[in-house]
Amino acid sequence: MADIKTFHLPDLGEGLPDATIVEWHVKEGDYIKLDAPLCSMETAKAVVDVPSPYTGTVKKLHGAPGDIIETGAALADFEPDANAKQRAEAESTGHHHGPKKAEAPAPAPAPAKAATADREDEGTVVGAMVSGNTVHVEQAASIGGVKAVPAVRALAKKLKVDLARVRPSGADGVVTMQDVKDAAANGSAPLLPFPPGRGAGGEGTAGAQRYASPGPSPDAARHPLPEGEGRTAVSLAGKAVRTAPPSVQASGQPEQLKGVRRNMARVMAEAHANVVPTTLVDDADLHAWIGKQDITARLIRSIVAACKAVPALNAWFDGKNLTRTLHPHVDIGIAVDTEDGLFVPALRNADVLDGAGIRAAIKRLRSQVEDRSIPASELSGYTISLSNFGMFAGRYATPVVVPPTVAIVGAGKLCHDVVAVMGGIEVHRRMPISLTFDHRAATGGEAARFLKALLDDLALPN
Repeated sequence: MADIKTFHLPDLGEGLPDATIVEWHVKEGDYIKLDAPLCSMETAKAVVDVPSPYTGTVKKLHGAPGDIIETGAALADFEPDANAKQRAEAESTGHHHGPKKAEAPAPAPAPAKAATADREDEGTVVGAMVSGNTVHVEQAASIGGVKAVPAVRALAKKLKVDLARVRPSGADGVVTMQDVKDAAANGSAPLLPFPPGRGAGGEGTAGAQRYASPGPSPDAARHPLPEGEGRTAVSLAGKAVRTAPPSVQASGQPEQLKGVRRNMARVMAEAHANVVPTTLVDDADLHAWIGKQDITARLIRSIVAACKAVPALNAWFDGKNLTRTLHPHVDIGIAVDTEDGLFVPALRNADVLDGAGIRAAIKRLRSQVEDRSIPASELSGYTISLSNFGMFAGRYATPVVVPPTVAIVGAGKLCHDVVAVMGGIEVHRRMPISLTFDHRAATGGEAARFLKALLDDLALPN
């Protein structure tokens, strides 16, 4: 009988609990060489190629594109070539390729929490998570009639490829990474600035279906279609249509969270359960600013000044052991919003960077996040966080503190407010600031002094 080897999904970076199959580079029955690309996997941090651990024949693939495989679970079976050189069993490959430590058999299924109790929390995109060891069989999400995993959608956006015009080659009509690359190379599916036929007032059919308004038109309300041919806001009798409650029927299909968004959900729940958050808000007066200034760089400089004035918020807190670590340096986690979810890369040594250095570092981090090339080491270890949500909308917020950090600063939308001054009133440019801190690790007085130091630095002319 042939010697069949099972390859288990290795830890693809700092204790990540699972990864999603993007595409297989082989099929069952193929002959593959040692270290040749076996498959592409999307983790919470990047899309990585997993090399083959053997030279031989692929006997079985444990999953299809879109499936979630947890770290330590079976990924593929091989029949090694007895005449080919194989990697020594003890030779390091940079990843742990073996199965997880076997657990003692139990008379009944153990709770989900117990199944992962043998793994420590590890760094992830926005905090720390726990690993498991099961396989979730999920299909690529269908959005706008196109089936593709998030990594493929991200690549299509980067290469300016219209997924709706790409011919899928994957199982069940799934668009693969190679499909997108081929479309970009031959120019067969360019992303158009307007839907087909509508760039100059036209009314194309495919474009109209993809970009149509989600609500009924006035004509549809006045002339409702027969039942089964469309939805309207009124019935044939002219009365408002009463819909069924969500518990009876809901539109759309459930979508399994994957990759970054899956990790974000876990980490946010963990933070909510373990932090005692308190938020202070105030407005930074920017009236004294001279000329055009880099707002983000000024925010970071002000956070650094506040950290030096009140080190208690530039810290890590261990809630289990009730210990606190104050940091002499300032590494700021910069929240970066993407379609796939939230990334928080670390701006290292912010306390020794000037304005130009800060801007260059932020540009580099954002670029690496967008193309998913950012190293896993850059997504953890920050000492305090910044969420500049005001670049979109909103004045004040209660951003989430992710352990082990103690505080996060939120910057709201710039505004012009009427301010009372000696002898009358003036209109000043102001920036709303929200400071959320873990009240277990810092006092209200420390937080208030931190906020004051931050506001004072922002108020300086330059």
